[in-house]
Amino acid sequence: MKIRRRNFRKQSEAENFWPSFTDIISTIALVLFFLMLLAYIQNIISGKNLEFAEQQVIDTQRRLEQANVEISQAEDNLRLIEDRLEEVKAEVEAGEIALQLSEEQIEEQREIIAESNRELGDLRTRLESVAVLRLDVLERVKTSIETELGSATSEGDPLVSIAANGNIIINEGLVFDYNSATVKREGIELLDQLAIAFERVLDDRSTRNNIDAISIQGHTDNTGSAEYNRDLSTRRATSVVNHMMNANPNLERKYADFFAATGYSEFRPIASNRTASGRSQNRRIEISIILKDDQVQNIIETYLEDSMDIFE
Repeated sequence: MKIRRRNFRKQSEAENFWPSFTDIISTIALVLFFLMLLAYIQNIISGKNLEFAEQQVIDTQRRLEQANVEISQAEDNLRLIEDRLEEVKAEVEAGEIALQLSEEQIEEQREIIAESNRELGDLRTRLESVAVLRLDVLERVKTSIETELGSATSEGDPLVSIAANGNIIINEGLVFDYNSATVKREGIELLDQLAIAFERVLDDRSTRNNIDAISIQGHTDNTGSAEYNRDLSTRRATSVVNHMMNANPNLERKYADFFAATGYSEFRPIASNRTASGRSQNRRIEISIILKDDQVQNIIETYLEDSMDIFE
């Protein structure tokens, strides 16, 4: 009975060994299969990753090329900006130089203007002195008459007056009757004194040298025709000149060439002809001192010569 048991154990032990080996082999084969499957899957995944990586590299290269193009354009723009900046700097420098020159020229112009203003002031003073000379002659004549005869008639009318235009005005009614060119008795003394006054004035050489003519002007109102008034005003002016020359032979002998008679008819009124008072004022003898043009011309030419020196 005991021998049988030992044989049975040996047989059972042999049977249990082979299934275990088979299981091991199966397990190994299964592991190898999974490893191969895993390697295959990994290879597939790696291939896709490689394609993705290659695409990324290509995209990166494209972006890099685009970036390089943009960088090149930016560098070109930067060079253009730098060139423009240099041009602007040059323009600013040129503008600063031009501004400095302009300021210098403005200062020069100011000096020229200031000098011209001084010259103009001097010219004005000289011309005013000539104008004052004219008024001075008339004032001296007026004063001489008023010293000898008084300043007004018994009716209160002025013997002589100086008008706004600088001429001596003699009320015609003091010298002539209405519509007459004959000096009346009341006007003889006035014209006699006028002849003496003009001789005294013309005896002054400095004054005489600046006078070209002494114009005795006849004026009428608008009563009657212009032709008649022209003749009447001329005859009255001539009567005044003739009377002064006859009253003072020295005046005619020395200075007759200074005197001229002119008739202006009704065309230079100093008041309205619509009223009796206005017409009375318009009937008048007016005495004008005409200065030599060459005196004024010499003053102007001297000024112009001095002015041109400034610009040279």
